[in-house]
Formats: sequence, structure tokens, C-alpha cells
Amino acid sequence: MQSLLVTGGAGFIGCYFVQYMLGRYPTCTITVLDKLAYAGNLDNLQSVVHNPRFRFIQGDICEAAIVNEAIRDCDTVVHFAAETHVDRSINEPGAFVMTNVYGTYTLLEAARRQAVTRFIQISTDEVYGNACSADGASRPSVETDALMPLSPYAANKAGADRLAFSYWTTYGLPVVITRCSNNYGPYQHPEKQLPLFILNALAGRPLPIYGDGTNTREWLHVYDHCVALDALLSAPGKLVNGEIFNLGSGEERSIVDNARAILQLLNLSEDLLRFVPDRPGHVRRHAVSACKARAKLGWMPTIDFDTGLRETLAWYQAQQNWLARIIARQDRFLQKTLSLATN
Repeated sequence: MQSLLVTGGAGFIGCYFVQYMLGRYPTCTITVLDKLAYAGNLDNLQSVVHNPRFRFIQGDICEAAIVNEAIRDCDTVVHFAAETHVDRSINEPGAFVMTNVYGTYTLLEAARRQAVTRFIQISTDEVYGNACSADGASRPSVETDALMPLSPYAANKAGADRLAFSYWTTYGLPVVITRCSNNYGPYQHPEKQLPLFILNALAGRPLPIYGDGTNTREWLHVYDHCVALDALLSAPGKLVNGEIFNLGSGEERSIVDNARAILQLLNLSEDLLRFVPDRPGHVRRHAVSACKARAKLGWMPTIDFDTGLRETLAWYQAQQNWLARIIARQDRFLQKTLSLATN
């Protein structure tokens, strides 16, 4: 099995992937490189920190010397590290460009020198903008659709995608690009929609709903995402190198649908719904066709949203200490987000 470098491995999806791979493959070794910015959390890796097949390096993917040290002896890269929150990108676009574009460049250069056997670029369905056909008809995005990002976050992820692809076409670096729908599950930072709603509901605070609440997203449990990445790592190069794969569940839900579902699970009143001004450039619909992943990899999601949401809610209810330590960091953006509905 591979020796993996996992960037952003102390974040939400990255930490789940690390635990998944170490648990599934007894010969797999993993080096995590993470800056431990606001969303990076060593608490997320407590279950593997003493595993002899695990190594952690704190550092920035924009710093070549640190990246070169981290990638040494690794034959595979799974690149999660990114600034990911749309609202933060609106406030601080420059930080997103540095991490998501320049950081990806630094990592690609190191991977090229290391001659890795696979480089998985973790992207997002945000790069497509609104899910629609070329003539504007609403439908799930396919891998050949034009990239029409509507936020600084989505735009620099699109740039990173194209940069990664160029390293395949120019240098033959075996790059695979994934574009996943919204993920949810354990370890997700509470600035994101579902944990934000859960945290506010548990505290009896209003749940902030952008605009009229009808904007929709497709939702994929983080476990199913990791299974898809596992399949991509195991697939023959001729099947996946230089390819783009959408990853999605087919389950679409609006913002207000999710807020109501959480309130219902907790037997709370819908009086806690609070409609707030919409975000600039808010995409109406994100959804992807995952037919290519299903046909080429035989991958299918296994966790339906209702089951996954119940399990996710139960996880957050049991993780009060984990949440308390995140809140104690006093991140101003998160504090503002948590209080948005009461302002």
C-alpha cells in the first residue's frame, strides 16, 4: 500500500480520511502536513497520533522547504489543504489565493521532483457555479461543463484545478481531480452550515438562514467521500490519471430544509429559524452528476442523508469538550457567525 502525504489532514475531511486509511490498510503509512490554522485541529487526530505508521508535520503548504521535507519518502499525495469557507473568501480573498493557488503550485512542484505515483487534487463543485447546462437549463454539473465560479473561494479552487491539470499535460505528473458536493459528518468546523445549525440549536440560539432559504446543495457523507478517494487511489493509472471525477449522492436539500430537519430531530420550535440578508454571489443550486465515478470506479454512496444527519447530530451532542475548545480559540469570524441570527 502507498506511503501517503495528506495535506490538511487535521481538518474535517482530511482527518476522517487519515483515520479511514490507517484503519483499512495495515501497511499504509501517512504523513500529515497541516498549518493548524483556525480549522486545523489536532484533537481530530487523537485516535491515530500514537500509531507508528502516522507522522505529523506542522507547516504551510506555501513554504517549499517544509513541503519538500513532508513529501520525502511519500509516493502519493492527497491534497486537502485549502481555505474553504465562501464567506471568509469574500472578506479575505488574498489569503485564499495564496493558500489555494500558490500553495497548490508549491505542492505540485515538490510532487514532480519526488516523482509521485498519484496526486489527488481535492476540489469542489463550487467551481461550476450554478448547476446548469450550456443553455442555462438547471441540471447537475458534469465534468465537461465550463467553470463559472461565483465566489473568490470557488475561483481560486478552479485556478488550482487547472494548474494541477497542467502538470499532467505538461510534465506527466499523474494528477486526478475530484469535485465533490457538500460534505457533512463528524469533525466539521462549526462555521459550516450543518454544524452551525446544530450548535445553535443545542444552545437555543436562532438558526441563520440566508435569503429566502431555498438555495439548494447536494450532500455527501464524509465516509462515502473517503471510500471514493480510496477507489481512486487503488484504480489503474490508465483509468484515472489526468481525469476529473464528480462525487455526489444525488440528495439535494435547501438551507431551510436542513434547518427544519435539525429542529425536528431536537424537538425544537421553528421559531428558532431566523432569515438574514443573503450572501453576495450566492449560488442557487450546486449538484453534480457522479455517473463517471460510478461507471469507472463502481463507487456508490451508502449513507443516506436522513441517517447521516442523525448520526452527525449525535456525534456533536457527544463532543461538547471538542466544541468548547474550538469556541475557546475566540476566532472572531466564528463568533460573528454564531451570533449572526441575533444581531
